[in-house]
This record gives sequence, C-alpha cells and structure tokens, in this order.
Amino acid sequence: MPPTLPPFSQPVTLLGGGEVDRETLSEALSFAPRIVAADGGANVARAFGHVPEWVIGDLDSADRRHLAELDPSRVLFVAEQESTDFEKCLMRLRAPFILGLGFTGLRFDHSLSACNALVRHPGSTCLLVGRDDVIFHAPSSVSLDLAPGMRVSLFPMAEVSGRSEGLRWPIAGLTLAPGGRIGTSNEATGRVEMEFDSHGMLVILPRIALGAAIAALRPDCGQPAAPAGPAAARGR
Repeated sequence: MPPTLPPFSQPVTLLGGGEVDRETLSEALSFAPRIVAADGGANVARAFGHVPEWVIGDLDSADRRHLAELDPSRVLFVAEQESTDFEKCLMRLRAPFILGLGFTGLRFDHSLSACNALVRHPGSTCLLVGRDDVIFHAPSSVSLDLAPGMRVSLFPMAEVSGRSEGLRWPIAGLTLAPGGRIGTSNEATGRVEMEFDSHGMLVILPRIALGAAIAALRPDCGQPAAPAGPAAARGR
C-alpha cells in the first residue's frame, strides 16, 4: 500500500483535468473546502484562481509553469502506470470525504474509468460530482432523504442483489449485473432506504442531491437543510 499524505481534518475537493464549471466548483468547495489536484487538475485549479494544496499523479498533463510556482514538497510524482491519476489520489488521500470534479463529462472512457475506481477503492468516501449528476459507490446500507419524484439510478459494476424502501420500483428479488439487468431511471417516493448483499453498486442522483448524498454517506458531517427535490433543481 502506498504511503498516504498527512490526513485532512476537512473534506477535500479533488480536481481532475476534465469538465468543471464555476458553479459546480463553488458548490463543491462549500462542502469540501480543501483542494487537491490529480495531475491536470492543477491546470483547472489555476484557471479558476485556486492553488491546490497538493498535486498528485504521473504529471504528464499538469502545466510545468504552474507546477514550478508550487512548493515542490507539495507535488507528489507517482511514476507507476498501473493506476489512473484519480486512483493514485484515492490511494493516498485520507479525509472525512472527497468530492471528485473533472473526472466525468468530457470523455466517456474517463468517466467509466472513474466509476470503476470508486468500486476498486471502497475505503475512500468519494462522490463524483458533475454538472448534472452525483455518483457514489453504495455501502452495504444507505438512507437518502429525497423528495418524491427524484431520479435514483442504480448501476451495478458487479453482480449485486438487495432490498429497498422508498423506490417506485423496488429491487427486492432482483439480481442486477453489468451486461444484465440494471436499475437506471428509478424514482424516489420519499425517503429511500437500500441494502446490498455485496459491493459494486453505483448510485447516481441529480446534482441537487449532493447534500443529501453526503449526509447519507457521512452523517457526522451534517445533514442538508431540507430534503432535496426536483423543483429545487431549477433554481440552481
């Protein structure tokens, strides 16, 4: 196991080199104020006027001029090519939770790779945050405060079965699997309770549910002010 960085006492916004918009970054920083960059994410941080506390990766994408402005002790070069830069960060970061931005959106293969990394590294509480979606690897049980009608998509990265309450189409008695039955475009009927018999299930929610997702995964980090609902999304 690679050595980790000194642990963060606050949540971390982890920036990748993909699609990031100012509104999403601002919202992420309101939940996770510390910034770490995965390689080319250093360029993204700079574009929005931020200086990452750490840059981690094989450094083939980060602008050398930006790296030269940083404290060299805060730039961690990891040469191995068996893992992605996102994985390199997940293996080394310890924080209450991590919000990953810039790992979905522009390239579908990169998005798939990031989703795969969530399942490969279940020890990290990490949520991928895009312009429209929040994605996380489900623990064995999860409770989400969602308003009726909110989209709840379940995408299995392995064969998974489980039980649910609060979904329009319950999953009890089903076996979900890649290449088989999946659970996209389900809907909440209220508070959603889910249990899974094995790991490998991704939960995909609208971005307006970011606070609810964080509260579900890390209740010690605070609850959202009110249940997230479809109407609120239009006010973003």
